[in-house]
Amino acid sequence: MTRTDDLTPAWATDLAILELGGSTVEDRGDHLLVRTPANPDYHWGNVVLVLDASTVDDAGRWLGAFVAAFPGAGWRALGLPVMPADVAAWDRHGVRLETDEVLVARTQPRRTDVPPSYAVRQITGADWELVVAKEMADNARTGEYEPVGHERFVRAMAATRAGLSKRGAAAFFGAFSDGELVADLGIVRCGRRARYQAVGTAPEHRGRGLASHLLGVAAQWAAEGGCDEWVIVTESTNPAGRVYRRAGFAPAAASVQAYRAP
Repeated sequence: MTRTDDLTPAWATDLAILELGGSTVEDRGDHLLVRTPANPDYHWGNVVLVLDASTVDDAGRWLGAFVAAFPGAGWRALGLPVMPADVAAWDRHGVRLETDEVLVARTQPRRTDVPPSYAVRQITGADWELVVAKEMADNARTGEYEPVGHERFVRAMAATRAGLSKRGAAAFFGAFSDGELVADLGIVRCGRRARYQAVGTAPEHRGRGLASHLLGVAAQWAAEGGCDEWVIVTESTNPAGRVYRRAGFAPAAASVQAYRAP
């Protein structure tokens, strides 16, 4: 496994999950080069992860390293250990710097009651087609991604997650209403740490406690597998952070990314 001692809980668990799913991680001393051959459309699975904090202002150097590694990529995706002081250096290349909030719980998040009229179960078999349909419906609503390439990415990701679930390295859970998947999330065992994945609730079903219930269900599954620390990463502006704090999560070191869309 890749060295993770100097990484934040977010990047350490990201790398663990990527390797469990078949990605390769090449240690180049001052950076890691991550490739995901099974999903070339996965921007954060084909990425340069900078390790040397003293070099993060050298945008040209690191963007050059990304292009050398992924000459056909239309995007730019780099993980950084700290926020650069010279933000303008990245701006000049059309790359935006982003931070995600990293939250950690060292006691098992409590399991709330399932809201009335919903059925909750682990996602298996034909349920994965419902996951794909939900993701594509989300994208149709937001228009964030080009649909053909996004469906290719979503299907490859679903296949990887189904494989992890079948091996017992991960579990994904869904809340269903009249047979429709309306909320879901996953969790992956990364040694003693458990990392949540893909937390999402359909807009018309939010505010009913589905995410809180699924957090607890997944936490219990991970605890039964020996985990005693839970990690979740969310956009800094995402109001869901309040839900996670109520469940017992506290802020850890932020995750910094440099990204340019295709």
